[in-house]
This record gives sequence, C-alpha cells and structure tokens, in this order.
Amino acid sequence: MNVSVVIPNWNGEKYLANCIDSLLSQTLKSEIVIVENNSTDNSKEILNKYSQITVLEQQKNLGVAGGFTAGFSYVLENNCDYAVLFNNDAVADKNWLKNLVETAESNKEIGIVTCKFLRIDKKHIDSTGDFYTKYGLPYSRGRNEVDNNQYDDKTEIFAGSGGASLYRSSMLRQIGLFDNDFFAYYEDVDISFRAQLAGWKVKYQPNAVAYHIVSATTSRLSNFASYHTGKNIPLLYLKNVPGWLFFKYLPFATYWYFRMFAARVIRGGFWAFARGFMMSIYFMPKKLIERYKIQSTKKVSSKYIDSVICHSRPPKPPKL
Repeated sequence: MNVSVVIPNWNGEKYLANCIDSLLSQTLKSEIVIVENNSTDNSKEILNKYSQITVLEQQKNLGVAGGFTAGFSYVLENNCDYAVLFNNDAVADKNWLKNLVETAESNKEIGIVTCKFLRIDKKHIDSTGDFYTKYGLPYSRGRNEVDNNQYDDKTEIFAGSGGASLYRSSMLRQIGLFDNDFFAYYEDVDISFRAQLAGWKVKYQPNAVAYHIVSATTSRLSNFASYHTGKNIPLLYLKNVPGWLFFKYLPFATYWYFRMFAARVIRGGFWAFARGFMMSIYFMPKKLIERYKIQSTKKVSSKYIDSVICHSRPPKPPKL
C-alpha cells in the first residue's frame, strides 16, 4: 500500500517547517509531496533543507485547486493507492494518517476520508466535514464551536475538507481531479459532490486529528475570498445539482446567493463579489459541458442526493 501526502505551498515560509515535521513524524510513513507554487518568500530555501520530500516546482501560482491537481497527477502517475491533501499552515497528530488510511481500508466503497480539523489552539473546531445545503451554500460542520467531543462519532458526511483529507486513487481515476477554474474555495466540495454522484462514500474519522491556522495564506489577499466565492458558488451548483433537484432548489440558491451579494454592498467587497459573479457567467458554457458529462455518468438517483444534502438554512452568509 502506497500513500502520498500532497501540500500546495505559496509563500508559506512561516508555517512550512512545522507542517513538514509533523508529517515526517507520522506513525504511518508516506511520501511527502510539496507543490511549490512559485513562492516569492523563503519557502524554497526551507524546502531545500529536507532531503526526504519531493518538490514539484511550478512556474506560476496555480492556486489551491491547481496545486491539488498537480500533486494528485503526480501521485496517480506513480500508482499510489491513496492521495492525501494537507494545508501548509496545518500540523498533524502523529496517528492522523494511520487513522485515515485504516478507515479507507475498512470499506472499498469509501472514496474520501476526512478528519477532525481543529484550530491551532486545539480547542475550537475548523471542520468535521462539510455539508451542502439546498441553498447552494456549503459550510463546515461544527466550525467555531468548542470541541467537547460532540463530533466524535464515525459517520458519513457529504464532503471532506480540502485542508486534511484522504482520496482513493481509483475514485480519482473515475471522477477526475480538482476543478482548476475554482482556483480556491469550494473545490473540495465540488470533488466530493462528484464522488457522491458516482456512488462513492465520504467518511468522517474523528480519531484522525490535525490542527489548522485558518486562512493563513488567503487572509493576506484583499477581497480574495469575496471574488472566488462569488465565482464558485454558482459553478458548484450548475455542475453538480442533479435532475429535478436543480430546478426545485434553484429559487433557494438564488435567494441565498443574492443575500450574500447584498451583504457585500453593506460591508464592502462589492466589486470583488461582482467580478466573481461575472466570471462565473464567463465559465458557464464550459461548466454546462462538464455538467453533461457528470450527470450522464452518475450512479445514484436525485432522490439519494436529496437525502444527503442539508435542508436547513446555512448558519448565515459568510463574512468574506
């Protein structure tokens, strides 16, 4: 059994060494693959200190999705059984990888395994897997809650967090890799949605624990989240919501999207969100072609997808 952990990096010098050291200390050994997205800080000097890792140097910043794709392409070319994503601003408990792999090995229908992803303070939750709602908006289960073991049951979940999740290689060969047009935000929900449509299961493993400095990279970029959220939310819905559900929930998704738009008007970031919306329109013809391919090969019914999405309101429009 071969496992590779993929870490996209762009200007992550502040966190990179701790991230790599935590992966080198895992009880289950793996290949560590850094996708170096043309950093302008001292990241490359830090990486040169590690002879045990593989570095894939890129000529430009491919973003989160493009970095994932570059790393996973390498993993598939080398016939690894599992590709595992990890953020460069995270550190892992020593049994994190072992517990992820053991969960995947327990059932061949499991395509994705996600972990308990805590904040770096080890008290607050970042994610215990992601929901997708009939309002077209994904959100992380338990985010910002104090961890009181309320999410310690192994369970199926709609989507795995792209920050620290395992992906079965045979599933990736079937459904494809990440959508590079997303660049950042919700690319992990997109691939999980495609996995659900293809009949794969997504499992949450609470005994696999990692710790995250939230938005350590993207928080430095003005209006970055507003732009990519404005772009990616419509594309996620267009590509993946199947059959009659597409039309049933379109009014809900439209309402919530423009509620988010209105929030940008009030709090700022309007132009970034508006540019994202216009870019989503630009991508729609391409995504309609992708939708046809995804929906024509799906293995589950729309009724099943309706049973695994969340029907309650999202917590609130996110502050971007």
